[in-house]
Amino acid sequence: MLKDLFQKRKYATIPSERTKREIPEGLMNKCPKCGTIQTSKELEKNLKVCTACGYHYRLNAMERIQMTLDEGRIFEYDTDMISEDPLQFPDYIEKLEKAKSSTSLRDAIVTGEGTIGGYPVVVAAMSFDFMGGSLGSVVGERITRAVETAVQKKYPIIIYSTSGGARMQESILSLMQMAKTSAALSKLSDAGGLFISVITDPTFGGVSASFAMLGDIIIAEPAAPFGFTGRRVIEQTIKQKLPDNFQTSEFNLEHGQLDKVVSRKDMRPTLIKLLDMHGVKGDATYGG
Repeated sequence: MLKDLFQKRKYATIPSERTKREIPEGLMNKCPKCGTIQTSKELEKNLKVCTACGYHYRLNAMERIQMTLDEGRIFEYDTDMISEDPLQFPDYIEKLEKAKSSTSLRDAIVTGEGTIGGYPVVVAAMSFDFMGGSLGSVVGERITRAVETAVQKKYPIIIYSTSGGARMQESILSLMQMAKTSAALSKLSDAGGLFISVITDPTFGGVSASFAMLGDIIIAEPAAPFGFTGRRVIEQTIKQKLPDNFQTSEFNLEHGQLDKVVSRKDMRPTLIKLLDMHGVKGDATYGG
């Protein structure tokens, strides 16, 4: 009937600002790859991997350690070591303080020892959320000391890499860390030690050109991009279009740069299997 046309109808409305504020920030997450909306609780339960498409969200250093080590426990090394400003680079100190405040880390890496499946290991985990995981003097020194401890204790070392490259605010002092960490790993190799390198999203620049690619075993998470320089720079240099999957872990595996691509849910079991295969002894003494 005609009067039905004029009856009040219910229409969807845009939530008010007040309604939006009542939804706790960070409660929901939208997958950057497929757009699926998931609660933070669901994502945490699935190790921060999208349940729809398998996209691996980035992890910070402590999240990585908690997922890897037994009970998430680590005896941390060099916690008092902090970056300074040897070159008086403009605003560097302010950026460091901001990164410390936002991440609750002292620099872009956490190093220490713990156990994985009962096997003692030295672990170094980089954190991209601290100034892009840039390789500065402290990062290089902590990795070097961690490797030296692995040699001394005869423990294997696992390094999780994620970085945009060298820290420009430290210039040549940053680039020196490439040689220093590589030299330490050479001594580990001479001593018969085991180095497992785990590459995560993203790993570029001086990190990929030094310790990240020196592992006895090199594995990576799915779709993790890594290489020396980025896609855009390479395309501009060679004047050619690169494959869509260029620099992903799958592409690098196909071209002989990796031993294996391992999903996050399989990473810990894979590491335990590798440690078992190499005869690592389960007799860790923290801080010994």
